Formats: sequence, C-alpha cells, structure tokens
Amino acid sequence: MRFDAAVLRSYEDPFAVEEVILNAGPDDGEVLVRIAGCGLCRTDLAVRRSAGRSPLPAVLGHEGAGVVVEAGGAGTGLNPGDHVVLSFDSCGHCRSCLGAAPAYCADFAALNLFGGRAENATRFTDATGGTLAPRWFGQSSFAAYAVVPARNAVRVDPALPLELLGPLGCGFLTGAGAVLNSFGAGPGDTVAVLGAGAVGLAAVMAATAAGAVVVAVDRHPERLALAEEFGAIALPASGDLPGRVRRLTDGGARFALDTTGSAPLINDALRSLRPRGHLGLVARLHTELPLEPGTLDRGRRLSHICEGDAVPALMIPRLTGLWQAGRFPFDQLIRTYPLADINEAEADCEAGRVVKPVLIP
Repeated sequence: MRFDAAVLRSYEDPFAVEEVILNAGPDDGEVLVRIAGCGLCRTDLAVRRSAGRSPLPAVLGHEGAGVVVEAGGAGTGLNPGDHVVLSFDSCGHCRSCLGAAPAYCADFAALNLFGGRAENATRFTDATGGTLAPRWFGQSSFAAYAVVPARNAVRVDPALPLELLGPLGCGFLTGAGAVLNSFGAGPGDTVAVLGAGAVGLAAVMAATAAGAVVVAVDRHPERLALAEEFGAIALPASGDLPGRVRRLTDGGARFALDTTGSAPLINDALRSLRPRGHLGLVARLHTELPLEPGTLDRGRRLSHICEGDAVPALMIPRLTGLWQAGRFPFDQLIRTYPLADINEAEADCEAGRVVKPVLIP
C-alpha cells in the first residue's frame, strides 16, 4: 500500500512529504486507520533536540484521528468505518498497565520514543525500499494511513469533527488529565497553571469545567488573553509571582501545574502553594532543578505527570463529552494545515504563532 507521509530524515533537515509503502496490513490486535488529521506536538519537534535517541529516518506524528479501514482479527473491538482517536502505545500486561496506569508502562520509552515494536521494523519503508523507523508512539500519523495497536485507538462519536480530535490523544489529554486525574480538582479548589500553551490551556479549560478557580501564568499577553477567555485569572510571569498567586488564591494554590520546564518558575510555583499543595510537572527538564530552601516545607509535594495519568479509553470520551456540552472548547486552539505545509506548521509552532497545529493529509 502506497501513500504520502512526512518523513524526517535527519535531526537538522526539514520534513519531506513523500511516498511511503506499507508492506503488510494489520496483524491480530491491530487496525489500519485512514488519518483525518494529526496534531503537531512539541514532543514531535523535540526529536530534533534528542539526537541519538529517536531513530531516523522516521514518520513522526502521535496525535492522530481517523477512520478504521481494516481490523486485524475479531479481537480488536473495532470495525471498518469506526471513528477513532489514537493515543500512546503500551504493552498492556506490565504492573502499570494492569493497574490502569498505561502512561507508566514498563516499556513506554521503547514502544513510543525509541523505535517502536521490533517486529514491525521492515513493514514500513520509503519508495526505494529504505526502512523507516517503526511506529512513533504506536502510530506514525503524519501520514495518510497508520497501522496501530487497537489498544491505542479509542472509538468516538462520528458526529464529532474528526479531523480536529487528534490532540485529545496526547497534548490536550495531558493538560486536562493532570487537573482532572492527577489533582482531582473540583469546586472550590485553586489551580495555578504555568505556561499557556496547548497543554496549559487544556488544563485551564479542564479546571474551569471542574469548578476550580484558575490562575494562568505566561509571558505572552495574547496567550493570557486566551486563558482569560477560558475562565482563568491572567497573571504575567514577572515580579513577585508567588506573592501574587497567594493573594489571588486566598493564601496559596492547592494545585499548580508547570508546563514550562523552567527551574525558576518551578520554584516560584512551589512557593505559590498552600500547605500540603501539589505541584505537577509535565515538561521534560533539560537542566538540573535546584530547589530553594523551604519550597517543600509544610507537606508540599512535587511530582512528574505523564500523559495526564490518563487511561485514554476513559479520558478521551470524557473530554469529547465536555466539548459537546460547551465546557472544553479545545477546537478554539487549533489551526489546520495541509500535510504538505508541515514545515510551515512547525515554524509557526516554534515561533508561538499558533497554539496547536493540526495537519490534514
């Protein structure tokens, strides 16, 4: 099967949209999906900054959504014509997977970041027969088609705007899941969100939907204006940030979510918490994190949150339900681009001109 995909051949070069070949259809437990749209996530772009880890050449993309074309065996629970959102891969049988925590799968890094399942190594090639790295995050969905484990694919209501749903499988899932799952925020709680990008704004929407008071912190006025539209109190990232947050939250936030990976902001966030407050980190840290004295006093907690502590099959329908009720307007963050314009979408994302690019094959 031949179709177009965006191939990244080196860590420095632009994406090249070219013909690729799928040499075999779905095996048992897999489905072939025609991609309707795929979000461009900063994790895809971070491949350029992690040379030696993610193998190339590869087709990236891990926020896909589309229509099932073919199911491999009867055990997938999916049928041709089903609309699905694709999420991260997991083994399904380690302690974390069996404990409803697939984001902490024992094989998460191997399956999602470092080349995928070894048995798929020769199934996906370029037009000359050159091997492409096996499925990125179980999908490689910067393409017209993707073969994915059925466990990655979550059936959704066909009335939903399918081409826009892909980011619910990762970026929006992470921000909203951190608030709703990791924190369990509800009415009367206070949540500070540092960084008003795609993940941070999803957290703002989820916290507002949960009835919490939300303070959004960012350097960019236009991002703060968006956060205000979604119900947050906007706060520029300058001056005495902990003091201002504490004043706005009656003594300190119960929860804080850092999406920036900035060590100074993380320390500010810890000082913004009330006693026994919880700060969650979702960004990968690329520097040491020296904690200032007293930041973890009085029962304050610091943890890393992966994929919003979500079970995608449960969380994605929850988010689409909130969207249908007008309480999670994620579509307002999206700008669509043809797949052929992936390099323009990357440039716009890196420059902050767009919150969430979605590529349409």
